[in-house]
Amino acid sequence: MYEFLIGLRYTRARRRNGFISFISLISILGIALGVAALIIVLSVMNGFQGEVRDRILAMAAHVQISGADNHLTDWPAVAQQAAKNPHVKATAPYVLGQGLLTAGGQVKGALIRGIDPAQEPGVSPVIANVAGGQLTDLVPGRFGVVLGWQLANDLGVRSGDKVTLITPDGQVTPAGMIPRFRQFTVVGVFRADYYPYDAGVALIQIGDAQKLFRMGDSVSGVRLRLDDPLLARNVAIDLGNQMTNAYVSDWSMENPTYFRAVEIEKRMMFLILTLIVAVAAFNLVSTLVMVVTDKQADIAILRTLGASPGSIMKIFMVQGAVSGFVGTFTGVFGGVIIALNIGTIVPFIERVLGTHILSPDVYLIAELPSKVEWSDVSSIGLISLVLALLATIYPSWRASRINPAEALRYE
Repeated sequence: MYEFLIGLRYTRARRRNGFISFISLISILGIALGVAALIIVLSVMNGFQGEVRDRILAMAAHVQISGADNHLTDWPAVAQQAAKNPHVKATAPYVLGQGLLTAGGQVKGALIRGIDPAQEPGVSPVIANVAGGQLTDLVPGRFGVVLGWQLANDLGVRSGDKVTLITPDGQVTPAGMIPRFRQFTVVGVFRADYYPYDAGVALIQIGDAQKLFRMGDSVSGVRLRLDDPLLARNVAIDLGNQMTNAYVSDWSMENPTYFRAVEIEKRMMFLILTLIVAVAAFNLVSTLVMVVTDKQADIAILRTLGASPGSIMKIFMVQGAVSGFVGTFTGVFGGVIIALNIGTIVPFIERVLGTHILSPDVYLIAELPSKVEWSDVSSIGLISLVLALLATIYPSWRASRINPAEALRYE
């Protein structure tokens, strides 16, 4: 017990050597800054990942059931069977195809999706907000189309304008293969704030899509929305075991490269910033070595009073551990506070500097999102404390090896 008390006293005491106190303060601040930086960076990365995921899921289905060769004949029964799962909240059929859209000399490739205007908003909430019109304007036989806002800008069209759709499956004539053309009227524009959708998706009525792609009464598949998108993988596996004549996939399988890249980037950033914390923690080694040199007389006196080498080692380990704890606690507290208020801090810095960190003209996300994961915070704090404790071992061992007679010879 006395080892702990003496270690705390050494930590609080003002040292005769001001340089040692300065180095000790720098070590504590280094740990605090490293821990805070790690928490802030990981929180911002979590925020970006969550923001992009939410934007993808605003239009993408959580689970998708598709038929063989892009044809699902008995789709009402499939939708009814899928709806029995307690996590499925909405279903909607779809027809999927590709084509070229032309208007005013501009040509753009697009993913053509046939939808049911009555059921689709339950699966894709963002579709319910159509600028320049309504989703219900997609009436069978009128050949209306809703374009992504970027696609509409690229084609130079707006609501009421005409666009021509060219499908890849043409007609065979004596003159050879002739592409099929169909004129559509733009009835609205949607915005998902996710470039692949905004610049490459066109929505038409599902009946028109069936005629256009010669699918008869069949559809490409059924899209599902769940109460929790994180359960999509489990629901997809469960439905896949029930439906042997259909292919079931979840939203993460549609964007595997992106989410895998984000996870790898997050792990590498965690490793790099942990090395910064490690450098700051091991600064405690030099600090404690100087403290041990400064306290040789005190160590010798304690040894002559009966203190064992192990007790001396514990004293200086307590001193180093307290410094590591103070630095870690300060870094965790500061990092969490900044991460939770980064939405206020960044705009203030932008106003002071007169610039945008994320320009809205370049990035779809104009604000820095942040999401504090408490599992990350606890892991960072634990790693910092362990590194600080490891840094105290060598100086403490060196203090325990000091010979009292040699230490007191010149006192």
